[in-house]
Amino acid sequence: MPPRIEVLQRLGTVNLCLRPATRTATPNFLPVIHTANLSQREKKRKAKQDPYKWAQAQQRKNANLKRREELQKQRDEAWGNPVLGKTTPFLESLDTAGQVGQSEVPRDASGNILGTPHELPTTPGLRNHFLTDAELEEATKHAYALGKPIIGVVSAQMSSGLEEDPERKYEQNHAKAVEALRRITSLRNSSARDRFHANVRRIVDEFGRHKTDKFLAPKPQSINPNTIPMPCRAGPDTGSSEVQIAILTAKIRTLSKALLVNRGYKDKHNKRNLRLLVHRRQKLLAYMERRERGSERWTHMLEKLGLTPATWKGQIDL
Repeated sequence: MPPRIEVLQRLGTVNLCLRPATRTATPNFLPVIHTANLSQREKKRKAKQDPYKWAQAQQRKNANLKRREELQKQRDEAWGNPVLGKTTPFLESLDTAGQVGQSEVPRDASGNILGTPHELPTTPGLRNHFLTDAELEEATKHAYALGKPIIGVVSAQMSSGLEEDPERKYEQNHAKAVEALRRITSLRNSSARDRFHANVRRIVDEFGRHKTDKFLAPKPQSINPNTIPMPCRAGPDTGSSEVQIAILTAKIRTLSKALLVNRGYKDKHNKRNLRLLVHRRQKLLAYMERRERGSERWTHMLEKLGLTPATWKGQIDL
């Protein structure tokens, strides 16, 4: 019986390699170094042997550290100060109760100007003792009419020409009295408590819903809106969350400034008061975020008061 020769069943299994033959491995007489067992100090010494490679590594490291510092600075600015937040023109106007139109010029220790002043929102018609310019003008006119002397025919004949005209004298005295009233009711000559009362009136006019509802879009209604009609407001809005938050912010700003001067770091009583005000504002902000987050009322309050996430998120330590 002839011998059996094995034949490939199909040509697809044939693997034809046209690559040239590999060279024989030359023996390597250098010692083999396992870098996994080297210490960090030894790795750094090995890397420094190639100056170009070491310079590239240092350049990448410096760029990475610089980028880290920039990102951390941006995070800190976005997070803000849990007590003061960010400074806005409206907050700066609280120091003068809206009576100064420009901010103070920053100066260094030697008196050199460091920046340019910017405009501040003002309330020129506001006066001390809960008065306005219109009310003071109306009261002075009424007083002038009540105290004006009535000169009859007989009294005019009896008065000699040497005596001063009573009407002219009365007008001079009335002008002096009006000037005295203007100085007394001016907020530039008021105390800190009077300025705070004036700021409360400004805050109610700025954040009260009896005025903001006219130009701010309402919050989108839920799936099941409330069909019960809400009662109309009987007067200025003084109890809404944004008004109370703004009043607390004004108190916190005044108290924190007082603690920075005249050895205020030893005033433990006012430190406790500041802590209470900050946490009370934090609760109101957390409540309003749940109720009004994303609405125009929420963004309007944050922009005007300069509030940041640090004022209502996380734990506040003073």
